[in-house]
Amino acid sequence: MNFKATLIGFSAILMWSLLALFTAASGTMPPFQLSAICFAIGSLPGIVVLALKPARLALLKQPAKVWVVGIAGLFGYHFLYFTALRNAPAVEAGLIAYLWPLLIVVGSALLPGERLRWYHVLGALLGLCGTILIVARNGVAFDEAYTLGYGAALACAFTWSAYSLLSRRFDAVSTDVVTGFCLATSILSLVCHLGLEQTVWPETASQWLAVLGLGLLPVGAAFYAWDYGVKNGDIQLLGVASYAAPVLSTLILVLFGFAEPSWRIALACLFVTGGAVLAARDVIFGRGRAKVQAAE
Repeated sequence: MNFKATLIGFSAILMWSLLALFTAASGTMPPFQLSAICFAIGSLPGIVVLALKPARLALLKQPAKVWVVGIAGLFGYHFLYFTALRNAPAVEAGLIAYLWPLLIVVGSALLPGERLRWYHVLGALLGLCGTILIVARNGVAFDEAYTLGYGAALACAFTWSAYSLLSRRFDAVSTDVVTGFCLATSILSLVCHLGLEQTVWPETASQWLAVLGLGLLPVGAAFYAWDYGVKNGDIQLLGVASYAAPVLSTLILVLFGFAEPSWRIALACLFVTGGAVLAARDVIFGRGRAKVQAAE
């Protein structure tokens, strides 16, 4: 296992925990408009790198399947997520969509060189319990009237987990291609915005700063870090650790006054932390992936 790559992948989870805060502070901009702007901003660091090092442009020449997976992953996830929120209550839609960490952990057994163990699955399930405590704080009531929204949320979970797992299969592909994924997602989001939404611009400087923060971190640098992490790090550990995002997000909202502290948050932290520690037992106790493979 590349521990440095796993840490880089985990930095994406930390950045995603800022998503709710920045979104709440960004005003009332429609989701596809916000997505178009943020992904355009998120592509800028990659564009700067390519401008300073033109030789890296050659790394963008990849098979069509790489581009299909990348664009379908980033744009498909956000399109399905917004569709879910438009057609189902946010609590239920968010809970279903956040099955993707569990799907990553379970699906990792299909990857070459990976071996799914009981503590990976149990760790993911503990993380899921923590997420349920956070997301479903006001209760969950599934209604067949929201079938379209539930279906979109489930497709959302499968889309992101599939993107992450398939990215692992393309481990030789440079992370530079994420710049192209972000640009394509920005353009497609703009098309959806123009066809489905009314344009609303931020009204204050603080709202513009929140939009900039979204584009630079959770809807920008996070995707570069995640791509590198899932390609070179411990994807099972990253899958379990992903459940920390909603918990950290809620803690940050509490810290900045957008939410109230409660026993649910404390218990959710316990579940997520316990799940992560359990899934990382090989790392914690010094039994690395190399030893596991050598014993097979």
